[in-house]
Amino acid sequence: MDYGLKGKVAVITGGSDGIGKATAIALAREGAKVVICARGQEKLDQTVAQIRKEGGEVLAVKADVTSDADINRLFDETVKQFGGVDMLLNNAGLSQRGKFLEIDDKMWDIDLDIKVYGAIRCLRRAIPEMRKRGGGRIVNISISSAKQPGAGSMPTSLSRAAGLVITKALSKEYAPENILVNAVCIGKIKSGQHDRRINNNKISAEKYYEDNSKDIPMGRFGEAEEAANAIVFLMSSAASYVTGSSINLDGGVSGVL
Repeated sequence: MDYGLKGKVAVITGGSDGIGKATAIALAREGAKVVICARGQEKLDQTVAQIRKEGGEVLAVKADVTSDADINRLFDETVKQFGGVDMLLNNAGLSQRGKFLEIDDKMWDIDLDIKVYGAIRCLRRAIPEMRKRGGGRIVNISISSAKQPGAGSMPTSLSRAAGLVITKALSKEYAPENILVNAVCIGKIKSGQHDRRINNNKISAEKYYEDNSKDIPMGRFGEAEEAANAIVFLMSSAASYVTGSSINLDGGVSGVL
């Protein structure tokens, strides 16, 4: 199936690892020009090398989504290199959870700055560029607990719920301009965050994934590539009448649609 992505330009935050990296690779395979940003240069370079080895077009920009200057530079370099922006994946984030009374202001500030204000900064730059192209696609990464938060799930469940509000509101505001805005609510997906927990706990990956899959109806963690498949669909011409929606990609964990 032709997804209509050839020559389109995608900006991906958190694009050097996990879901962001898998999506960058998948979009490049469909002929899109991808721009990835992250804070670490080494992983950016590794992802660029992998995409170029497969013949894809890619630009890497070392950038922190909490910095206005970095985000402006990211989009300035994107427009200079590729002429505009057609797609945005707001993927940068981290997972912070704790008991409510133990979460201090610093933890709240860090979480909201990365996942809420970071997305807002990118949207402010991406939407005007999409308008120039006659439309665009925006996908915001969220989590299942943004819809159905549990005990000890903040601050991440709150910041991700804000992302769903942004998704719904912008989908209505920009639908007349053919800028479609959707979300993917992930569950437990294999990523660098889980790799770090495995290393910190000094246990085998097999045991870690087995122990932490017991609450997943499908009985396993998802792969980053499975998340990328859903994102590519939402970015594509196949999803031309989909906006203001969210896809649960959590192996059946969520109790709500």
